[in-house]
Amino acid sequence: MTSEEQRLQASAERDAHWQRWGPYLSERQWGTVREDYSPNGDAWQYFPHDHARSRTYRWGEDGIAGICDRHQHICFALAVWNEKDFILKERLFGLTNPEGNHGEDVKEYYFYLDAVPSSSYLKYLYKYPQAAFPYEQLVIENGKRTRKDPEFELVDTGIFSENRYFDVFVEYAKATPEDILIRVTAWNRGPDPAPLHLLPTLWFRNRWGWGEPYDPPTATRIDGPAGTALIALEEFHYGKRWLLIEAPPELLFTNNDTNMERLFQEKSRTPYVKDAFHRYVIHGERTAVNPAMAGTKAAAHYAQVIPAGGSHTIRLRLMDSNPAATAAPAQQFFGAAFDSTFNQRLKEADEFYALRMHPKISEDARLVHRQAFAGLLWGKQSYHYDVKRWLDGDPTQPPPDSRRRLGRNHQWVHLHNSDVISMPDKWEYPWYAQWDLAFHCVVMVLIDPQFAKDQLILLMREWYMHPNGQLPAYEWNFSDVNPPVHAWAVWRVYKIAARIQGKKDRNFLVRAFHKLLLNFTWWVNRKDPEGKNVFEGGFLGLDNIGVFDRSQPLGPGNYVEQSDGTSWMAMFCLDMLSIAMELARDDPAYEDVASKFFEHFVYIAQAMNDIGGAGIGLWDDEDGFYYDVVHLDDKRVPMKVRSMVGLVPLFASQTFEPEELARFPGFSRRMQWFLDHHPDLGEHVDMSQRTARGTRLLLTIANRKKLERIYRYVFDENEFLSPYGVRALSKCHGEHPFVIHHDGQGYAVDYEPAESTTALFGGNSNWRGPVWFPMNFLLIESLQRIHFYYGNEFKVEYPTGSGQQRTLWGAATEISQRLTHIFMRRDARRPVYGGVSLFQNDPHWRNYINFYEYFHGETGAGLGASHQTGWTALVAKLIEQSGE
Repeated sequence: MTSEEQRLQASAERDAHWQRWGPYLSERQWGTVREDYSPNGDAWQYFPHDHARSRTYRWGEDGIAGICDRHQHICFALAVWNEKDFILKERLFGLTNPEGNHGEDVKEYYFYLDAVPSSSYLKYLYKYPQAAFPYEQLVIENGKRTRKDPEFELVDTGIFSENRYFDVFVEYAKATPEDILIRVTAWNRGPDPAPLHLLPTLWFRNRWGWGEPYDPPTATRIDGPAGTALIALEEFHYGKRWLLIEAPPELLFTNNDTNMERLFQEKSRTPYVKDAFHRYVIHGERTAVNPAMAGTKAAAHYAQVIPAGGSHTIRLRLMDSNPAATAAPAQQFFGAAFDSTFNQRLKEADEFYALRMHPKISEDARLVHRQAFAGLLWGKQSYHYDVKRWLDGDPTQPPPDSRRRLGRNHQWVHLHNSDVISMPDKWEYPWYAQWDLAFHCVVMVLIDPQFAKDQLILLMREWYMHPNGQLPAYEWNFSDVNPPVHAWAVWRVYKIAARIQGKKDRNFLVRAFHKLLLNFTWWVNRKDPEGKNVFEGGFLGLDNIGVFDRSQPLGPGNYVEQSDGTSWMAMFCLDMLSIAMELARDDPAYEDVASKFFEHFVYIAQAMNDIGGAGIGLWDDEDGFYYDVVHLDDKRVPMKVRSMVGLVPLFASQTFEPEELARFPGFSRRMQWFLDHHPDLGEHVDMSQRTARGTRLLLTIANRKKLERIYRYVFDENEFLSPYGVRALSKCHGEHPFVIHHDGQGYAVDYEPAESTTALFGGNSNWRGPVWFPMNFLLIESLQRIHFYYGNEFKVEYPTGSGQQRTLWGAATEISQRLTHIFMRRDARRPVYGGVSLFQNDPHWRNYINFYEYFHGETGAGLGASHQTGWTALVAKLIEQSGE
């Protein structure tokens, strides 16, 4: 094993807590549901950015390039000031959902450059302008723009012209699990000397101000080795820690308590409050900080002028042993051994990743691959939310408004989160999302199998899963419904982990399966209103893809039969069938459960084509495509929108080999009996492929003839096939929008390859044209499975109309490479950065990658959340399996 793999093994076996400390600090805590105690659920207004520097958070902390322990008791991050800003920059700025013309949007440039799962090496880059940060301009200019206009970005202000900015690199290296080396290097990229204040800051999450029995922690200045400054920490959970700082700076102390005077015109609990460093550094308020050099928040204040093209470096160590006790000089802690530790950890990171990429891929592909994993790992967050306590309020605070009792998340009083969780985006979506997490884990398993498995189990634990079996969707509304991909992720992670670890984790599979049974039952009982195996689910994570807001009722007797909702459940059945067959290898009792899921799959698949035996379904034989069907005023109307909704049926396919079927004769006999007595259901059970070992089995919603018809749309560049993957909606709707009338109003869907022009779901995502990685990934897998069954004799025209024939495997590979090319430098440019010349040409920008939420259907430019490396980290898996 590599050194990193040894650390992960030691961590998993609890021999050494290498994963106790990591990049678990959020990048935005303000404006979140957790911090919202308003009567009307307006989280953005209740706790705005302007309050964040002065107001104590209840449930978490945020910072720039920060780390913390897994419980987030002790936090560390960097603050900076350029002597021009009117705010000490302790956190990243962005627009709230109402302020942005396409929803919430971070307006900073920062990059996750490197990380390993143990966090023994981490690297982050923040680009800090030398001019005053244009807070007001960003708000005003975006406020002027409509949803049809592009967003006004930080680079559009001209603030980076002449390279007048600092590149601030923050690195962490662990000498031991509890000895963390910190190195901050700031480069002046501009043509003139420029002042910069660096304030590496350490503080405790406020757990003492809410009425709980808790001994407040302390940070106190003490004497350290010559040439250093030393802060002693005392915290009840971790005991004593020390922060050692090179080249003694000015030390500042205050408390992590709210400035009541500034915000609420009331007396503060303590004279030294959260925004003291801002007031001291920027306004020169000497009395804002504690002269006794003690508190619950401390900073080392460095002020220097950095020459043009020059740099300045500061070094710190967070330790579990007292460096003053050794009487050793500063050189012992910050000399050659300090830099040697960084070099060693970086070398070990190189060795770790070298085993996880093809040796023949280009250096540029390696760069994308490595930064994708870095973003995934930096996306971990220590997440805390006790819904009952949140609804009840705290005894030290004013009682919450009674309307909250029937408001957001009031049905989730059992939910008590206090874990490190993989986040979609730690600024735009700093809360876990159920279906996002599934895709995260399918990538995470490649580098940290144990964490991937633990994450999937976590969402099914009794303090997460609702007693009725529903999985929590996401913080904004836990009762929303995400696509049921958890079983798929469990099955994929199980198989990938077995390959990587060299053994199968049956215990993981059993634990997951029994909880998934509860979730499956919830779906069947709650989302099949007619009992006909045709499922609803609301928007199912696809936001504005439909004609109507699919999460809202359409009036009495009106409803939507969802092609995707029904297909997701068919896919759920097949994944549960696969898991049951695997578990039946050791326990025959699971064979009966496998039969149950086989039969349920066939019923659902048949319902897609013949609902309730009425001869009508969601398949449109004239078009050769699956559509949602809406029931309006006793009329059944197919919504002929060619969208990803009609491609989800492709995901529901699974193959079984002859030896698998032979191993379970009871299952095979029951399957044959079922087919003999239900000959009308055989369309979804293909046993045409025979080998020397026996008959193979393919289960699929769409039979081969229907697959061929759907594939014509998928591989048509005037329909779904983009130069950068598969679009979420057919390009044909650009010239031929779909329109339906209801209650005297017209509703339309047309092709929108970029940001959303509608306000559905806040307008902060778009499923009407852009390319999304998770759905592309599932489509690629489905193509591979169908190829695995039919082999090279099943070929398609690719692209449609070209006259060129390809196997499905070849088509899947081609789509994979179109996706990866979004990030690759080809013809001296990366499509992900569109026409922004700074990112395309400048040597200090062009090799730093952001992994966006989704991508322009024509240009590949990144859209939506700019750091959603969670599911867009799937690009690393695609590079691994399909090259570049």
